[in-house]
Amino acid sequence: MTPRQITYSLHNINHAAAQLWDWGKELAVWSFAGDMGVGKTSLISALCQHLGVQDPVSSPTYAIVNEYRFLQESQQKTIYHADWYRLKNTDEARQAGMEEILYQQDAYTFIEWASQAPELLHQAYLKIEIEVIGETERIARIWA
Repeated sequence: MTPRQITYSLHNINHAAAQLWDWGKELAVWSFAGDMGVGKTSLISALCQHLGVQDPVSSPTYAIVNEYRFLQESQQKTIYHADWYRLKNTDEARQAGMEEILYQQDAYTFIEWASQAPELLHQAYLKIEIEVIGETERIARIWA
């Protein structure tokens, strides 16, 4: 299956986030992949801003998961922003409570480095691979 693609820079990342949301909002779990420093957290931050999250969005590298709230159709929703980079394997991810957040009602889970515990991704999810294609440009390839 050919992925959808979005090319963007920091200058138009908010437009890219809006387009990504339109394509993927029906899926509760999103996996963000790409090299270190490619901009996974920046894209997640732009998504959160697009959704009206008021809290500052930061990388949960050491906390493993950050929690944000937003309103969707007058209902309170939660975003779990997880970073599995420091997790060694699926068992460690389970011990950290990652399996529970994947099945929360009224929530979305955005995961950086899901490749550390891919066995936890049982349900359908949106996979976003980000690649550097220029000094300030990125390309995101998206599969559902």
